[in-house]
Amino acid sequence: MNFFNYRLIIFSIVTVFGILFSMPSFFQEMEGKKINLGLDLQGGIYMLLGVEVEKAVETKVKSIAGAVRYYADQNDILIEDLTINPDNITFVVLDASETKNIDSMLATIEGLEISIKDELEYKISLTQLEKDITKDLAVAQAVETIRNRLDQFGLAEPSVTRQGKTDIVVELAGIKTIEDEQRARELIAKPANLELMAIDEKLADQANTISAEDAKFTGHTLLEDANNPSLKYIVHQVPILTGAEVVDARVAFDNQGGSPIINFELSAFGGKVFGDFTAKNIGTRLAVVLDGKVFSAPVIRERIGGGNGQISGGFSVEEAGSVAIALRSGALPAPIVVLEKRSVGPSLGADSIQASLLALLFGFGLVIVFMVVYYGISGVIASLAVVSNIFIILAVMSMFGATLTLPGMAGLVLTVGIAVDSNIIILERVRELIHAGFGVRKALAEGYGKAMRAILDSNITQVLACMILYVYGTGAIKGFALTLSIGIMASMITAILGTYGIYLATLSKLEREKKYGLWFGLSKRQS
Repeated sequence: MNFFNYRLIIFSIVTVFGILFSMPSFFQEMEGKKINLGLDLQGGIYMLLGVEVEKAVETKVKSIAGAVRYYADQNDILIEDLTINPDNITFVVLDASETKNIDSMLATIEGLEISIKDELEYKISLTQLEKDITKDLAVAQAVETIRNRLDQFGLAEPSVTRQGKTDIVVELAGIKTIEDEQRARELIAKPANLELMAIDEKLADQANTISAEDAKFTGHTLLEDANNPSLKYIVHQVPILTGAEVVDARVAFDNQGGSPIINFELSAFGGKVFGDFTAKNIGTRLAVVLDGKVFSAPVIRERIGGGNGQISGGFSVEEAGSVAIALRSGALPAPIVVLEKRSVGPSLGADSIQASLLALLFGFGLVIVFMVVYYGISGVIASLAVVSNIFIILAVMSMFGATLTLPGMAGLVLTVGIAVDSNIIILERVRELIHAGFGVRKALAEGYGKAMRAILDSNITQVLACMILYVYGTGAIKGFALTLSIGIMASMITAILGTYGIYLATLSKLEREKKYGLWFGLSKRQS
């Protein structure tokens, strides 16, 4: 009697693995990795966001203006009337001999349309292809930025997926209080556009009398104070640095009043630009601008090296933490608007879980009854393989911290049918061969061999379909595809290796007793 065969050993190992690693998900108080429940099962919020991609083009144009200004300053090239428009910048080179240097610098930037008037007046805009690329990247970057912010916020498995050309779907499971929901919404949509801008001291006295249109006409921007809207600042339109150069941001506390502040650190390039600017502008003020408002305007006393800066402005601890997270994860490339929001209560999720478990148990119960009545002991073996299959699915999902959604539960129920289907194909082959007069050993070998090709073809096709659904589907579809694909691959072990291993372990008894009706459900005429 060859009881301990390698098939049975593999089947036993994976079954024990499935039971052990799925237990923490069944008993939440146990330590270990667990399956995360999706939005539709534990409640939370769903948001459909729209990205204002045209603003991303404006931001790109503004960054080009900053690059032109920095290059001119570094190479002592005199330019004037540098003006930023929504889709282009204009400036005048005062020395015609320097146009070659400007042309060389602009040639290093891809996707520009450059028109020159009288060899000195430049107008620079983006090509249509570059605009399309910028818009597409803005949405992709917004997805990554929002996901990074939510990860740092502490939410487990937030779902952030792109939908269409300009929309983003965010699903936050586990949000249970209004305060957490509000903070998450603010963190998602917060632009966190940090800009260091030079205040024009010559026009400082006109800050409260000049209009925004007049300021823009002179190449300036009129900004208000974050804490005192009546206090205005006239700053140069082209920023010295943007939040793109921020590599770290942390919450700290002011030594004098103990109020929360944000310390930020610039990249090596940003630190060099910042140091060069402060060295040339001692005695003037620098505006620290966050999302279009001035949070502080300190006077530059000396060259500031090291690439470190500070934002203060009456933050609460929570606000400072949210801003620091937003700065660390990067500013949004374009403003975000909430197009749709809905909340899912935990009671609805509990009802969904209960209904799904009832469907799973009821479906599994019917399958067991049918298999035992129709196939006898072989039906019991097939049912054991299906139970093992479910444990393996849950164990694999637990190990990777996967999220189980309501469609995922449907995939779990469907897996029961797929797993038992493989056993039915095999058993029908075996029954045919025994009816044709083959011995049970030969019938099992031929039955599994012939059924293998059909099972492999079917399962490979279904796994490929699941891969396509996972790659191109949204969160709910991904959950269904993930659960179903794991179940299909697990059924290859349980239905093919596992059940065959059990038959081989009992083969001597089968050949000796020849109770094929009891084992395979054959009628007396067939057996």
